[in-house]
Amino acid sequence: MAVEALPLDSALVVKYQLELTPAGAPVIRQKGLNGVKHDATEEDLYDVAEALFSLVDYPLLQVLLRKNFELNKE
Repeated sequence: MAVEALPLDSALVVKYQLELTPAGAPVIRQKGLNGVKHDATEEDLYDVAEALFSLVDYPLLQVLLRKNFELNKE
């Protein structure tokens, strides 16, 4: 029996460096953008994250795309 994957929701998550601690360790934070369209390309999403972080002083460390699906047997 085949399994069908139905897209539910997606989120774009970016990790960035906020500052350094007095000991010199990086302070890393993350922000998420929920409700990302499933048909958005990975390249477009990465470009959006880079464009947004070009407007702030914090360096972008990582871009994540989280997709959730419901699995059903047909």
